[in-house]
Amino acid sequence: MRRVVLYEGFERFWHWAQALLIITMMLTGFEVRGLGLHLFGFQRAVALHNILAVTLLVLIVFAIFWHVTTGEWRQYIPTRKFLREMIAFYVTGIFKGAPHPVRKHRMAKLNPLQRLAYFGFKVLIIPVQVTSGALYYYYPNLQHTLGWPPASLWIIAVVHVLGAFGLVAFLIGHVYLTTTGHTPLTNIKAMLTGWEELEDDAYFDED
Repeated sequence: MRRVVLYEGFERFWHWAQALLIITMMLTGFEVRGLGLHLFGFQRAVALHNILAVTLLVLIVFAIFWHVTTGEWRQYIPTRKFLREMIAFYVTGIFKGAPHPVRKHRMAKLNPLQRLAYFGFKVLIIPVQVTSGALYYYYPNLQHTLGWPPASLWIIAVVHVLGAFGLVAFLIGHVYLTTTGHTPLTNIKAMLTGWEELEDDAYFDED
């Protein structure tokens, strides 16, 4: 075992800032939609939701720049290696005390299922939310200039809400997976401090 810095400072900041923004946006968004939450009041929830959306967009731009310039974007490329083993581990193996099928490496921090989840999060859920949210916000202008029918607003709203539930599902799955390390708090501690103990051999070879 060797103790290494697995998560850099910006990576940790980006992770926790994104989590805080998304959670708060879900709370304000569900309140605006009238789904049983009463935390901020309608007007404040709308204003806060819009501010958080812009802040998240700025964070995403910086995160994309960081991932591209550091090569960390490769961490999210999906792979089929050990995919079946990981599914079996999460479905039954973890409850029987089976060893983890793969090991982390500095250049391979995510297992195959995590890669798929993050890939879907980054190329599907976030783009859908950003696009539908922008259309929702600028709908009066679009309706005036392009003549969009009133029914289109309902479609945009439904897509945005469905994307929000997709975020909720991702968040629940993500939180659960953080508890599957050596101890339930190992992965959370690593994302807070950056340090983690790794095996000496590779997690799995890159494609």
